[in-house]
Amino acid sequence: MIEATSAGAILFRETRGRREYLLLKSRPGDWEFPKGGVEGNEELQQTAIREVTEEAGIEDFRLLDGFREDYDYVFEANGNTIHKTVHLFIAKSFEASAELSKEHRDLQWRDYEQAINTITQDGPRDILREADVFLDDYYEDDEDEDEDEE
Repeated sequence: MIEATSAGAILFRETRGRREYLLLKSRPGDWEFPKGGVEGNEELQQTAIREVTEEAGIEDFRLLDGFREDYDYVFEANGNTIHKTVHLFIAKSFEASAELSKEHRDLQWRDYEQAINTITQDGPRDILREADVFLDDYYEDDEDEDEDEE
């Protein structure tokens, strides 16, 4: 079995007081997050940053500290069995729009409920649940700090 490693990001934006997540529709038809294979000696975060830029056309974003979740799956390609592990980070986009890459058929910004119902694989869906809770806590902590400073 061949081992493969990918990294990517659960990319979100704040729009009119709502959090929305970017989903990409792959060529086989799965809805997923921007992700791709690690190249050379890249760190996982470097891969995630490169993949967001390549697959979503977004350059103004920031990975948030403290979140990394993994999922894995097995598939067949060119007569080989491949075990892939995907590492997902969370990134906040400061750009309102994304550009569709040649690797995908569609892209959509979706709120949490829409995203949960759109994602086609259990691994990414479970991680989005964890990411949404993480973000609620992350921003709640920010508000607590702001109140402490006043």
